[in-house]
Amino acid sequence: MGIYLSTPKTEKLSEEGENEKLRYGLSSMQGWRSSMEDAHAALTDLDNSTSFFGVYDGHGGKVVAKFCAKYLHQQVLKNEAYSAGDLGTSVQKAFFRMDEMLRGQRGWRELAVLGDKMNKFSGMIEGLIWSPRGSDGSDRVDDWAFEEGPHSDFSGPTSGCTACVAIVRNNQLVVANAGDSRCVISRKGQAYNLSRDHKPELEVEKERILKAGGFIHAGRVNGSLNLARAIGDMEFKQNRFLPAEKQIITASPDINTVELCDDDEFIVLACDGIWDCMSSQQLVDFVHEQLKTESKLSLVCERAMDRCLAPSTAGGEGCDNMTMIIVQFKKPAIDTSPPPQEKSSEPTGDNCSPVKDQSSEQAVDTHTLPPVNDSCELAELTK
Repeated sequence: MGIYLSTPKTEKLSEEGENEKLRYGLSSMQGWRSSMEDAHAALTDLDNSTSFFGVYDGHGGKVVAKFCAKYLHQQVLKNEAYSAGDLGTSVQKAFFRMDEMLRGQRGWRELAVLGDKMNKFSGMIEGLIWSPRGSDGSDRVDDWAFEEGPHSDFSGPTSGCTACVAIVRNNQLVVANAGDSRCVISRKGQAYNLSRDHKPELEVEKERILKAGGFIHAGRVNGSLNLARAIGDMEFKQNRFLPAEKQIITASPDINTVELCDDDEFIVLACDGIWDCMSSQQLVDFVHEQLKTESKLSLVCERAMDRCLAPSTAGGEGCDNMTMIIVQFKKPAIDTSPPPQEKSSEPTGDNCSPVKDQSSEQAVDTHTLPPVNDSCELAELTK
């Protein structure tokens, strides 16, 4: 079987949920691809005050994406930085922890199990929305053996996935991204990219790749991978003399923290199967238009996928797996109660703080992200 089917699979896996602060809708569709390699996680209550959403776009197979959908949010929750209120550090460490766990003996067994979790009748992936409750998430003890670390005898999977994660706690939004899935916020109808597409041709990525002994050919790392950052892809992470963040391919995420205000309407997380077909502003405009007559967010996602789906595989765009999550903030978007012994100074209305890119050390210096438009370079990058 080739990479494309003779006819697309347009059945969609959709979900809705909400709490007192937000509501979400999501959908995923296999489309023209011969297999479904996307996965996702949506948890309105990671804890009593925190929500978690993640899109994982697999390549070379589905198992790493499914692994992250099951375990990444658990590792965020278990990290000591999370308990201290440092969401950025906890999610950054969780990205690196995925690679460590994948290299372990238990991780290898888990990949084998996840690889078989396929509904043979419909071909749709099962069990991709994971709850922190129950046996998998309630145990705060990390029982993955420490010796199953980055330099164990198990090299880990050659497949991998992107990871684009959004964590909402009160009026704080933390976005972490590695790869070319993307998170966009709509503020007064204007689209702002909250993540950066990690392509090999970006100067900061190119510099790391070359220093680690890799090369770039035809826009691909070592002539193979069209991403500069990803979880998994262990064949690019074998230099024992370099830390994880300096390997040819790194799981190191850019971390962006935004203070939400009343002007913030919703965020969209999606894989490049969507962004290859619509720019950030085009998708935000599409969502706004749909919300005039449709209140069900998952149906809005489904309609976006139908719009993106190509009529044939001749052109390439619109032929990928598609996953999309809309998270809409209920008004007021901010927590109006001040923290203990502190005065409330949260921005509201026109006093919203600027949307800033608080990048990791591997990315560009901190700067304010401008509104994007249809010709935006970030929106035009394709797989």
